[in-house]
Amino acid sequence: MSDPFANQVIDLLPNLRRYAISLARKPDVADDLVQITVEKALKQRRQYDPRQKLAPWLLRILRNAWIDETRRQNARGQQSAIEDVASDLVAEREAGPEMRLEVQQTLAAIYALPEGQRDAMVLVCIEGLSYREAAEVMGVAVGTVMSRLARGRLALVAKVGIDRPVATYPPHPTNKTGTPER
Repeated sequence: MSDPFANQVIDLLPNLRRYAISLARKPDVADDLVQITVEKALKQRRQYDPRQKLAPWLLRILRNAWIDETRRQNARGQQSAIEDVASDLVAEREAGPEMRLEVQQTLAAIYALPEGQRDAMVLVCIEGLSYREAAEVMGVAVGTVMSRLARGRLALVAKVGIDRPVATYPPHPTNKTGTPER
């Protein structure tokens, strides 16, 4: 018999791994974080409210696991080269050399952002969470997410050398009125 909760968790594994890589910057540590997250989610599944989206709940567990891990180690240790991380995120057969280079440069620019801005960028722009969901995952106010995201976008534009203005709407979800969900 199939377990719908477990199937939903499995479907979200790529999202969890992307976020774990953005936090840990090392694929092996990211894999460990994902494993810890799945174990905790399965053990604590009764605490999950099925009326809510599963992704923010899992991402919050993952972020807490990362915080716990960094506290235990008291340092992040040596960082992986950005090329290693990018190659994990971009399938070789789907992207040409130009695309891989652009992805590597963009990831390097995102990873160079301060942690709060980087988290906001990854959660909202890559994972597609609403401002409210990202705020829950990060444990901050919605306004804090919005300001970190705005500063992160401006810094990213400057780092990758884009000369055009940054669009403010979407990539985040909108509500029924077409305005950004907050």
